[in-house]
Amino acid sequence: MKSKQQKSKLILWGAGTARTLRPIWVAEELGLIYKLNPIGPRTGETQTDQYTELNPKQKVPFCEDGDLGLSETMAISRYLINKYGSPDTLQTPDTIEGRAKEDEWLAFIYGELDETSLYVMRRHGALASIYGEAPAAMDAAEAYVKRQLNVIHKYMRGREYVLNENFSLSDIFLTTCLNWVNAYEIELESELEEYRARIVQRKAYIKAKKVNQKNS
Repeated sequence: MKSKQQKSKLILWGAGTARTLRPIWVAEELGLIYKLNPIGPRTGETQTDQYTELNPKQKVPFCEDGDLGLSETMAISRYLINKYGSPDTLQTPDTIEGRAKEDEWLAFIYGELDETSLYVMRRHGALASIYGEAPAAMDAAEAYVKRQLNVIHKYMRGREYVLNENFSLSDIFLTTCLNWVNAYEIELESELEEYRARIVQRKAYIKAKKVNQKNS
């Protein structure tokens, strides 16, 4: 597989979370050469003067590509695909309609699964010592994620990928969220679990997962 020619030095910051995994996975799908600085959230590493100068948000992931500095997992992932993607690796849909559908599903997956429910469960579960315990919020978030998973399950019936026949960034975001769902021991419909199990067999995912975990 060949991506567009890479001329600048690519540096990715951040490891150990679902959100840091996504740009690493994208880079592996694209066959890019990159350096990973495996700093983690809530370790103090994002609050150093050096990192704060790069990213005043003090969050990971972060990307440096030549003179460009970019934060936010979706923005980084889309940038890498737009700049380096090709039909042989990953690319943005060719048509306005196709791009609109990708926008729709990325917004839904990130907004409704990641931010609104799964991360709420993480904040008040594994990170309760920082953000506080909130059993009612945990219960509500779990019920909410189950409703959204039902929407996705119905949509994905008979589909190989989110955008029909082409593996895309939407599949990367959905799969990382489904992994998260599994970690919370929320049962997936068999078709969704089969989809997830198939996607995580991709060579780029396997490599990215090792990189993300090894450096966490």
